[in-house]
Amino acid sequence: MDINIVLEELQNQNKTVYKNVFNHFYKGLVVYANNFLFDQQTSEDVVQEVFISLWENAKNIEIKTSLKAYLYAMVRNKCLNYLKSIKITDDLNLIDLNSVLTLEDDLDIISEEEKNIVYVQILKVIETFPESMKQIFKLKFIENYKYNEIADELDISVNTVKTQLKRARIRINEAIPLLLLLFFDRL
Repeated sequence: MDINIVLEELQNQNKTVYKNVFNHFYKGLVVYANNFLFDQQTSEDVVQEVFISLWENAKNIEIKTSLKAYLYAMVRNKCLNYLKSIKITDDLNLIDLNSVLTLEDDLDIISEEEKNIVYVQILKVIETFPESMKQIFKLKFIENYKYNEIADELDISVNTVKTQLKRARIRINEAIPLLLLLFFDRL
């Protein structure tokens, strides 16, 4: 459905469209929020607040990119506000790094400057990877290659690329909470 039609229907308080938008995005947004908060219940609460805000403020919403990007940006901002309210800061953008790594789509929800900071953090973490995993990861996330381009470049299968990237994400997801604990110990 065209974004303008969806927005118009949301602004007209069309419950069916609202319910469809909720059902379409809810699970993905909760997973995304959980990458910031590491707490399922709080993540669900944050996403519900976003949908309540969407319903209550639909008439004043201006979306310049896509509804999906708008919703993810709202969840990201609410998560960061929540973390700030409980005195957790992310000076090294490790939480953003985690969220970018676990999000499949590029939603343009973070600025180029933020992306550069995230990439620096990625480089520090991936330096500990085995050489082949490091190379695949850099081609995907630094050089922005597609799966098949990486496979062609390295003369390996697309499935090998996907497996190595999945393992890399698992390693980073394991490393980030440990790094966060080190930062929180210093607070």
